[in-house]
Amino acid sequence: MAPLVLQLVVLGVALAAAALIVISFVAFVTAVKMPHLYQHEDEKFFLNARGQKETLPSIWDSPTKQLSVVVPSYNEEKRLPMMMDEALDYLEKRQKQDPMFTYEVIVVDDGSKDQTSKVAFKYCQKYGSDKVRVITLVKNRGKGGAIRMGVFSSRGKNILMADADGATKFPDIEKLEKGLNDLQPWPDHMAIACGSRAHLEKESIAQRSYFRTLLMYGFHFLVWFLCVKGIRDTQCGFKLFTREAASQTFSSLHIERWAFDVELLYIARFFKIPVAEVAVNWTEIEGSKLVPFWSWLQMGKDLLFIRLRYLTGAWRLEHARKKN
Repeated sequence: MAPLVLQLVVLGVALAAAALIVISFVAFVTAVKMPHLYQHEDEKFFLNARGQKETLPSIWDSPTKQLSVVVPSYNEEKRLPMMMDEALDYLEKRQKQDPMFTYEVIVVDDGSKDQTSKVAFKYCQKYGSDKVRVITLVKNRGKGGAIRMGVFSSRGKNILMADADGATKFPDIEKLEKGLNDLQPWPDHMAIACGSRAHLEKESIAQRSYFRTLLMYGFHFLVWFLCVKGIRDTQCGFKLFTREAASQTFSSLHIERWAFDVELLYIARFFKIPVAEVAVNWTEIEGSKLVPFWSWLQMGKDLLFIRLRYLTGAWRLEHARKKN
C-alpha cells in the first residue's frame, strides 16, 4: 500500500511540475515584450467647450496643473453624473479657498455603447475644457488601458485615478495627499498613495455570500503569494500618483483589464517607489461591471501570468524615457 501511495505522490508532483512548465511556456510565448500604446487618430484630440478639436497634451510635458483626475468610464451614463457633481463641487470650492490650486478632470470613455461621452461633455460645456476634458476611445481597452490613456494626456503635478461610480467620497483625496506627503523625501520625485477598503473587510464579509467571500480571500492570497506583499487592498480605484511615478508605472504596464492595479504596484515595488495605503470611505454602488466568477477567474490568470512573465524574462522593466 505504501509504495502505491508513494507512486501516486510522485506522479502528482510530476504532473504539477509539467503543468507549471507548460503554463510558463505559454505565458512566455504569448507575452508582448514591451507595452505598445497605440492611439487611433481620433484619440489624439479632445473637443473644447465650443466643440472644436484640440490636440491632447503629453505626460512628458511639464505640468501646468496641480491635480489631474482621471475617470475611466464604460457605459456610465447613469452613474457618472453623481460622481462628477461631487468631484467638481469639491474641486471648485477648494479652488475658491485657494486660488493657487488648479485642476483638471479627464473623463476617458472606454468605447462605451451608451451616451457616456455626451453626458461627460455637458460638464466640459459647463466648466470649460481647461477644467473638464473628454477622451473618447475608438474601441474598448479595459479599465487599465483607459486610465493609461488619460494619464498620458494629463497636465497635473499629481494624478488621481477615480472610479466613475463615485464609491469613494471625493474629499478623501486629502487623506491620500497627506499619505503621499508623509512618504517624503520621494526618490526621483516618485510616490504613490493607494486608497484602501481593508478596514471595511469585516462589514463586507457580512454582506457577501460565502462563495464571493471565498473568491475574495483566494484573490488576496494570490496577490500576496505571486505579486505584491504589504498592500492589503490593491483593487481600490482611488489612487494618487506623483507625475513621475505615474509616467514610470503606466509606461511599463502590460495588463489593461481588471488586474492592472496589481501589476502597477508590482512595477512600483521593482522601482522602489514608496507606496502608502490609506483608509478611505467607500460605499458599494449598484451597476458594477465585475462579473463575480468569470472576472475573478480572469484576474487569477492575469496574476499568474504577471508573475511568470516577469520571472521568465518575457517582460522586463526599464526606466521610462521621455518621448519626443
